[in-house]
Amino acid sequence: MWKKYIKVFSLFLFSLQVMEEKNVSRITKIHLLGLQTPHSITFLIFFLFLLIYCMTICGNFLIIALVSYSKSLHSPMYFLLYQLSISDILVATDILPNTLHTVLMKGITISFSDCITQFYFFAVSEFLECLLLTVMCYDRYVAICKPLHYSLLMNFQLCWVMIITCWVLSLLVVLILTLTISQLDFCGPDIVNHFFCDLDPILQLSCSDPANVLLEVTLLNVIIAIIPFFTIIISYVYIIITIFKIPSITGRQKVFSTCSSHLTVVCSYYGSMVCVYLVPRNGQSWDITKFLSLLYTVVTPLMNPIIYSLRNKDLKEAVAKIINNCRHSHFSK
Repeated sequence: MWKKYIKVFSLFLFSLQVMEEKNVSRITKIHLLGLQTPHSITFLIFFLFLLIYCMTICGNFLIIALVSYSKSLHSPMYFLLYQLSISDILVATDILPNTLHTVLMKGITISFSDCITQFYFFAVSEFLECLLLTVMCYDRYVAICKPLHYSLLMNFQLCWVMIITCWVLSLLVVLILTLTISQLDFCGPDIVNHFFCDLDPILQLSCSDPANVLLEVTLLNVIIAIIPFFTIIISYVYIIITIFKIPSITGRQKVFSTCSSHLTVVCSYYGSMVCVYLVPRNGQSWDITKFLSLLYTVVTPLMNPIIYSLRNKDLKEAVAKIINNCRHSHFSK
């Protein structure tokens, strides 16, 4: 009789042990499905993304080189643009190489740690861009609304403090979020229907309650994204009011041209971010989500240097000066 109860109890303990092992089991590999393009245009899409990646790296490195070596661009405005270019290079390098691989191979398998690492650097670059765009907006606000105090309010010492704060805040905030995510139990499925490891696809792999992570994400978005966004809106309200106070149309156009590039970048960046993260996804397919994600992970880093180069007179003059110097040095030889 006792042997029978002992046997039943041992079977019960064994079943609990098996269940516990299943609960704590973690996936070690993740299969990224990628963009799932038609086979007939696979190489076309591959070379298109390869071209975008090369243009993104070259365009942003060009801005970094111009700001570094041209004395006429040694100002807080262009130093902030220098940092924005670094952020664009970071996100492009984090996303596009794997995307090229997934397009060519119709999906790839990566380790779970690599997926978390990719998410970390992606989130750092996105949060950093939000903060940098806010600081750049403050720079334009001071230049237009308080021009007599610009050299006092936007000196290089303050500029360095703001830049270091943006980097440190982004790195630490995302590190806290990433560590919280890594504490979840990930038991599968091990398939991510995306072209990179974003937050939502990662959380869908978890068999734990993600309530704490979602609460943390909400709080961090308020601090890093929403508050800066409304700060930018309020700043541009004051900028527009100041511009309309200028009596001549030519003067208005000249002043507005100094912030038109930044405003264009802000609209494209935040517009795509809102569509992906704030619009409800009920009934929204992953294909639409992937397309919208391409806007701020692939298109925006490419467009930023183009927008600033085409709309900025100082950058054009710096490029022309470098070309003329190269010509004169060539002919002198």
